[in-house]
Amino acid sequence: MFNWWVMPPQTPLFTDLYELTMAQAWWHCGRADQTAVFHLSYRQPPPGVACVLACGQAAIADWSGKLKFSDDDAAYLGEVTGSNGQPLFRPGFIDWLQTTPWQCQIDAASEGTAVFPGAPLLRVTGPLAQAQIMETALLNAIGMPSLVATQAARLALAAGNDPVLDFGLRSAQGPDGGLSASRAAWIGGCAATSNTLAGKRFGIPVKGTHAHAWVMSFDDEQAAFDAYADAFPDDTIALVDTYDTRLGLERAVATGLRLQQAGHSLAGVRLDSGDLDALSRHARQTLDDAGLTDTRIVASGDLDPDKIQRLKAAGAPIDAWGVGSNLATGGPSSTLDVVYKLGATRDGDTWTPRLKLSDSPAKQSLPGVLSVLRHASADRSMDVVVDDRFGGPEPPAWADTSELLLQRLVGGDAPPRAPLDATRDHAAKQATRYLYEPSHTVELAASVQQQLESLSARVRP
Repeated sequence: MFNWWVMPPQTPLFTDLYELTMAQAWWHCGRADQTAVFHLSYRQPPPGVACVLACGQAAIADWSGKLKFSDDDAAYLGEVTGSNGQPLFRPGFIDWLQTTPWQCQIDAASEGTAVFPGAPLLRVTGPLAQAQIMETALLNAIGMPSLVATQAARLALAAGNDPVLDFGLRSAQGPDGGLSASRAAWIGGCAATSNTLAGKRFGIPVKGTHAHAWVMSFDDEQAAFDAYADAFPDDTIALVDTYDTRLGLERAVATGLRLQQAGHSLAGVRLDSGDLDALSRHARQTLDDAGLTDTRIVASGDLDPDKIQRLKAAGAPIDAWGVGSNLATGGPSSTLDVVYKLGATRDGDTWTPRLKLSDSPAKQSLPGVLSVLRHASADRSMDVVVDDRFGGPEPPAWADTSELLLQRLVGGDAPPRAPLDATRDHAAKQATRYLYEPSHTVELAASVQQQLESLSARVRP
């Protein structure tokens, strides 16, 4: 029973220790319940794209809607010791954790929405200590899924009308990473997954072939193909490169002809190594010459968007693309540089903007209670970071549409979650419009810029 990797973990202990020590320090000085606003954003997009497709919000909604420190959680915290060997957490603070209802409200860009660097994609409003405790889980839930969804969109755009298959479970970062990656890959545009648990949990179509071990377990390759075809007469995709790819193709053709005579058909052949351009051309010719014109060619083996694009441009007759490690791990970026920064605190009805400065401009935060207003036309788009307390500027004359990206996700009047297929369709439209958009800009509304300048002058040493 794999209870140790339920997705997402239904406990606030899914956090870093310093989140809890800060929470206790705020509790100690009487500020734990002070209202605060935090913003989650990222600093740089993955190489080759202008933005990311936000993903992971559904896990956040599931997790944050059920947060409660259990008796076991409380007992564990009571056993944690500091450098002096004494309990690190005070009984009164642990009691506060257990008895205080979770009150954080979350607004976020919907899953599949293109979000550009520097613009908040998620905002948390609630008690200071609670909002801080959520930081690690929120960053974890958004970062890798957004990276995978973006990579899946790149692959889908590169493949055009050809299906891209998620073969990445074995390469993903742990069991939960595998589930998260398969879900994100589906949202980003993959047509199916090899991950059967993701198929069950999320309703994603599942597809697969067979491994080299199937062929290797027989004394000869022909017998292996024939035996598999006997077991799956309408669903056999023969992996032909266990020994010699060209000989493997000839044997797959023989199996296909057997199936044809019995009223079935060979679904496909898979090329997993070698010169995929030359081999796919040879495979197509070999299959067509034998009358197996409906048998598809599936390519796999260390594929990425650039390789698929090159093969497509060369005219390689490949019908589907199986992508593993370069999908489930997010591609060339091992992580998305997501950050979570305090924007403002409130005493009574008075908000105080908060700011982090840095010698590196990308690491400077933005003050206020922020949202994102997106203006777009057929050939132009821009985001304006606005402070909800002051509103935003009028839409520019060229804008055909204007929308607020951050919508209620958790708390209050949060709308029902969109079906996964609708999220996937939204992501496809967003990727086509924005993923490679070089002219999109992110600007600050005047109120945000004024706060930034005023606060910078006041807090800078």
